[in-house]
Amino acid sequence: MSVDLERALAAAKRHPDLLRAGQALASNDLAMAEPILRRHLMAHPLDVPAIRMLAEVAGRIGRYKDAEALLRRALELAPDFTAARANLATALYRQNRTAEAVEVLNGITDDEPDHLGHRNLKAAALSRIGGYEEAIRLYEEVLSKHPDQPKVWMSFGHVLKTVGRTQDGIDAYRRSLAVAPTLGEVWWSLANLKTVRLGPGDVAAMEEALSGPQLSEADRLHLHFALGKALEDAGDAERAFRHYDLGNRLRRETLPYEADEVTAHVDRSIALLTPAFFAAREAQGCPAPDPIFVLGMPRAGSTLVEQILASHPLVEGTMELPDLPALARRMAGPKDAGADLYTERLTALSAETLRSLGEEYLDRARIHRREGKPFFIDKMPNNWVHLGLIHLILPNARIVDARRHPLDCCFSNFKQHYARGQGFSYSLTDMGRYYADYVRLTAHIDAVLPGRVHRVIHERLLDDPEHEVRALLAHLGLDFDPACLAFHENKRAVRTASSEQVRRPLNRDGVGQWRAFEPWLEPLKQALGAVVDAYPEAP
Repeated sequence: MSVDLERALAAAKRHPDLLRAGQALASNDLAMAEPILRRHLMAHPLDVPAIRMLAEVAGRIGRYKDAEALLRRALELAPDFTAARANLATALYRQNRTAEAVEVLNGITDDEPDHLGHRNLKAAALSRIGGYEEAIRLYEEVLSKHPDQPKVWMSFGHVLKTVGRTQDGIDAYRRSLAVAPTLGEVWWSLANLKTVRLGPGDVAAMEEALSGPQLSEADRLHLHFALGKALEDAGDAERAFRHYDLGNRLRRETLPYEADEVTAHVDRSIALLTPAFFAAREAQGCPAPDPIFVLGMPRAGSTLVEQILASHPLVEGTMELPDLPALARRMAGPKDAGADLYTERLTALSAETLRSLGEEYLDRARIHRREGKPFFIDKMPNNWVHLGLIHLILPNARIVDARRHPLDCCFSNFKQHYARGQGFSYSLTDMGRYYADYVRLTAHIDAVLPGRVHRVIHERLLDDPEHEVRALLAHLGLDFDPACLAFHENKRAVRTASSEQVRRPLNRDGVGQWRAFEPWLEPLKQALGAVVDAYPEAP
């Protein structure tokens, strides 16, 4: 059944309930808006604007599945409701269903070609699935008509950096700051290029921005991270650490993280994943050999390993794919359903289910495979927590563990502000525990599945790249190719924080950077414990 959209919109303007709900939404008072809208919809179940408003509430609190269901209902009733269609695209994008979001946005941008928000979201979605050239075109079109949009300039800078147009990306970031000099995320984006040094004038501008009374918490924490990088480059370790520490403390307050949960997951995994457990399920998953999982700690050299492998003619580099964690979350169920649910369900998976999960992973990853090569890389570092699941659902997939000295690796994470996730990285103690748990689980996998995981020790790779690259390729069953040693000449898009570093020849710039900050790293050392002295082996 459909309704006349114009009549529905006019009714919304006249109805006092919707006016009150709209005012509550405008002030972000979701606790007030939701019950008003639910009561209204019980009496008026076909009120399309009210359905869309309730979807807005769901989206703002992160219930994107609920928002999607409501928006699809609104579009059943009013197929021409463009605003609801745009909201649906956003809900899909937030669920990492990016290809579906782009499909929805295609029709909207055709109908409303001058709408800034639609084109900006489409460009962001295209960037997520590798459609960089079309994304760049869209950003250029938007900015030619709306040059005073600092966040669009920032997003434009992100995609230019990703495709290797570094100077153009820097110019876009600078254009953003010219419009909004206190926009902390842009300052951090410049600092996060790693190869860019922010000078005394930049430091002064950031310090002035930090002194502003109206600065948001998000801008403040980004500025602290950016100032930390600028002052570290200037050799002022004490002031640099103070800013890194302040940025981490601010981020830690907004991103709940429980180190005990990771430790408990590792404990349960070690107890479950025995030789007998794996033997009983031998070769039950999907037999496809396509994926190469490059995992480990973030900031441990995984992007470098990916760049080396993606320079081989048979291997395609993609990005940090969200698909395996999504499968694991679905299998685990709600967090309040029970701490042991993940391992319980892993135990109960049938041969048919293991195979279907492997096939589903490949189906989900297919959109990122654009070159027709037989092998592709999934470079999500945190997939180490799912080593057992990988082996069960994709027994012929290759697994590479990129490992870096614990103090260099952990301090590099402490300096890094991540757009999302990596909650362990905002506390030195949490970081040390996370690294130690990672070493503990991978050592267990080495013991129960000998040779299953190939480990690349970052410092050995720097010392003797040809030997290490040959060993890596041999483990993957690939012939040596000289292009893998000339990885820095590869023009592929790279989305991670190491994008500029892997476009340079191998160097030792990152080795030992923690030493200048050693006076403040005792909590990290305590949490790492025996891992430091045992490196590169497990204690």
